[in-house]
Amino acid sequence: MAIHRIGSPGGVLTDSPSGQQRQTASVAELNDRAREVLRLVVESYVETGEPVGSRALTRKLTETLSPATIRNIMADLQDVGLLYAPHTSAGRLPTDAGLKLFVNGLLEVGNISEEERTSIEARCATVGRSVTEALEQATTLLSGLSRCAGLVMAPKTEQPLKHIEFVNLGPGRALVVTVTQSGHVENRVIDTPLGMPPSALVEATNYLNARLMGRTFEDARRLILEDLKLQRAELNDLTARVIESGLATWAGEPGSALIVRGQARLLEDITAIADLERVRILFDALERGEGFVRLLELSNTATGVQIFIGSDNPLFANTGCSMVVAPFRDSQERILGAIGVIGPTRLNYARIIPLVDYTARAIGRVVG
Repeated sequence: MAIHRIGSPGGVLTDSPSGQQRQTASVAELNDRAREVLRLVVESYVETGEPVGSRALTRKLTETLSPATIRNIMADLQDVGLLYAPHTSAGRLPTDAGLKLFVNGLLEVGNISEEERTSIEARCATVGRSVTEALEQATTLLSGLSRCAGLVMAPKTEQPLKHIEFVNLGPGRALVVTVTQSGHVENRVIDTPLGMPPSALVEATNYLNARLMGRTFEDARRLILEDLKLQRAELNDLTARVIESGLATWAGEPGSALIVRGQARLLEDITAIADLERVRILFDALERGEGFVRLLELSNTATGVQIFIGSDNPLFANTGCSMVVAPFRDSQERILGAIGVIGPTRLNYARIIPLVDYTARAIGRVVG
């Protein structure tokens, strides 16, 4: 089927065999002029959030075109649903469809700096802290680097335990090393009673290994707490206190942890009361986990970074927000969770996509 351009010189619409105009367009259906105009409109929107007019674009285009020609191109882009005019006499802004087409077909993704890589690796490290703490640190850093709300979701480890060991770190501190049967290792620092003899750590290690083997964290924790409560365990007071301190580091971890950081960043550019209310509803939905799990399921079916723009998903409908998210995996490529950012639709996608991608990979290397 032959496809040809219609409209003024530089037009972007295509015809169907019947001569009826299509209501959507792909990158392949846009000529070079239309692609450049769309790219410049999106880049201006990302930078300023304001509509851009034809005269402003004449100063940015690589090819010399008249304002009238540019207006015709923008009108054609509006006809296929990629741009819209917020006011009759205003310039144009990209629609959600226009943003998505730009991200999928025109965006040139940048690179993150060596300093940013080092910071991300350091925040993702689990030495001396739990996986949850490392995820919190990574999410906080990602929020700061992207100037968006950062969020991460990770399932609690339900693999049976193979070994646990207490390592003395000096007065009042010990390292708890746990190993699951799949080989996953986690380190946590706990407080210990001052003046505690080394034998108490050995006794605590032996006691826990006898009861943890083959059980999940939660099953073992319930059993041990019951033992301590009923004083069935033949342990001295110091050893019992060490065990309770170790168990406290596992207590309260939900079956699936959703961590959100930097919510206030989403409100920085919002002034309308209606927009504030829509973002508040989004926050409430996130806190309840509504829709987010389904988004993660979608991101988990594909490799790499996934972008959900505005109306792509009911969770963001009418909020003016988008999400960039990537799954993180263990050494066997099993998905452990996902990390990403939520921000206005005029995200700096070229910068944020590599940030999210690198953070997800860094987390996978240290927790998998």
